[in-house]
Amino acid sequence: MSEKITLDLLQNLNAEDWMAIVGVFSFFIWGIATFLFRRISVNHIEYEMAKEGIESPVWDKGIGARMIAYAGIIAFPNFKRQASLVNIEATKRFSRKKDKKFAFFLISTSLLFFSVLAVFSIFFSSGS
Repeated sequence: MSEKITLDLLQNLNAEDWMAIVGVFSFFIWGIATFLFRRISVNHIEYEMAKEGIESPVWDKGIGARMIAYAGIIAFPNFKRQASLVNIEATKRFSRKKDKKFAFFLISTSLLFFSVLAVFSIFFSSGS
C-alpha cells in the first residue's frame, strides 16, 4: 500500500516541486562538499604552510573566501593568475591528489547548486 501512495505522490509532482527537490538535494551535497574540502584539504594545506612559517589569510577567519581560492588553485594549477587571496605557490606545493578530487567536487557541486538556484528563480519566481 505504501508503494502505491509513493507512486501516486511522485506522479502528481509538478515541475516546481521537482525543482525544489533537486534544489534541496543539491544544497545538501554542496554543504557536504564544502565541509569535506574545508576539514580535509584546507586544514592540511594551512598546517603545512604554518610549518614553513607561511601564514594563512588572517582577515578571512570565518568568511571562507579562501576556500574558493584554494579550490581554484588546486583544480586548475596551470591557470595564469595575477593575484590571489592565498599563497599560490605554497598551495600548489602542498596540495595532494585527494585535495584535487575534493576541489573538483566542491567546484562542481557549487556550479550545480547555483545553476539550480538560477533556473528556479528565473522560471518559478512569483512574478511569472
